[in-house]
Amino acid sequence: MHENHAISYRITGVASRRFGWIADPAGLDSAVLLELSSDRAFGSRAAASAPHQPDNIRDWLAAAQANVLFEATSLNVRDGQPAVDHIRAALEHGAHAITANKGPIVHAYRELRSLAKALGKKFLFESTVMDGVPIFSLFEQMPTIYLQGFHGILNSTTNVILSEMESGLSFDEALKKAQALGVAETDATHDIDGWDAAVKTAALITVLMDVPIKIEDIQREGIRDLTMPAVRNARRDGWPFKLVCLAKREGNRVIATVAPEKVLATSPMGKITGTSSYIYFETDIFPGLAITEENPGLYATAYGMLADFVRTARVSDL
Repeated sequence: MHENHAISYRITGVASRRFGWIADPAGLDSAVLLELSSDRAFGSRAAASAPHQPDNIRDWLAAAQANVLFEATSLNVRDGQPAVDHIRAALEHGAHAITANKGPIVHAYRELRSLAKALGKKFLFESTVMDGVPIFSLFEQMPTIYLQGFHGILNSTTNVILSEMESGLSFDEALKKAQALGVAETDATHDIDGWDAAVKTAALITVLMDVPIKIEDIQREGIRDLTMPAVRNARRDGWPFKLVCLAKREGNRVIATVAPEKVLATSPMGKITGTSSYIYFETDIFPGLAITEENPGLYATAYGMLADFVRTARVSDL
């Protein structure tokens, strides 16, 4: 039981490429899971002790008797799979679905939202943009607000790389340092070419502006072609480069871009460094509403999923 919120829960299933499909409706010991997670033989040991060893999402949900699914697979920019199928299966099984994956929001938001509503289940995704910062739930508390546009910095990897280039490292050296720090993936293509920022921009447009937009409709440019001298000189002149996300309504559609831009060093965006993020919303009631996230840790995304779970438990009989 979570003492602060009087929520009783148990972990009845774990699934990953490394561990396979493990289910036990009586509950899996979280302490043992944590202890064994660094053990390469964990999958076989845990599976051997679990009464159920399904081999697909629907059988796994049934074997685990799941009430809530936490979906945290890697982003698939092209079609959002397999996360879309995982969430659809969870809702149809009768479970609430919580995800940290941006793909389903961009590729199947309206379908999954409608399915969840029809089945009386929650479909929540606070961790998809700016970790666990309550962006989506914030706007749920302002139901009559009309969002006209936004701009900001939503990708921390490029921010770290640009900061290192300002210090004199080449692009390749800065990328390697970001990878060594654990900020950048081994394959950082999604970050440095602007895909991650574009997907986050599309997710915000789709949900908060209620305008479906395809990734290919967002004009996208990454930071790969920026040179160390250009980045360093821009900082020296007081106009550092940042990978800026921008969206603005034009009639019945939204125009969106992701591109490196020079911003005034003393502006809120110019002060964003390291793994920090920033977003500025333009609404009909609040001309400017800004949120800054200062150098979050790895726990921040997990917190967003936990917060979604607490919101779900408050309105559900789990």
